[in-house]
Amino acid sequence: MPAEAGPVAFLDRDGTINHPAAPGEYIESWDQFRFLPRAPEAIALLRGAGFRIVVVTNQRGIALGRMSEADLEDIHRRMLAELEGAHAFVDAVYHCPHGHGECDCRKPQPGMLLRASRELPGVDLERSVMIGDSESDMEAGRRAGCRCVRIGPDRSLYDAAVGLTGT
Repeated sequence: MPAEAGPVAFLDRDGTINHPAAPGEYIESWDQFRFLPRAPEAIALLRGAGFRIVVVTNQRGIALGRMSEADLEDIHRRMLAELEGAHAFVDAVYHCPHGHGECDCRKPQPGMLLRASRELPGVDLERSVMIGDSESDMEAGRRAGCRCVRIGPDRSLYDAAVGLTGT
């Protein structure tokens, strides 16, 4: 059930919600997709604290012909169904299918975040947060005017959610 207003937790996908592919590889199908530990629980926690959840993900594999838009749509449809089953509702998923330097939506550009702020009612980017595992995620968040939280081997999405919600 989408929230009507409030801050947004913008979440990178690969390396934040699910295990990333090996360097130079891509998550091309649902059978390659594996949630990171406690990621659904973290999304539910953020949602319960009043954040809308928006996934923003670079998907260069489409530009390279490694996967199609339909392949990505299938992955996201199944991801959202699994998350909903865990009461971890996502308001929207935005993706960039382009290669490097071809657009203003590919992170580190802020295009996906800015598009979401135009399309979703009442987004306050200053109260919103970008959570991701790379410097390009952080740069996109900074350029959009969001707070940024970087996760990695010593800090999971769940850890970030606990820190942001105070629970």
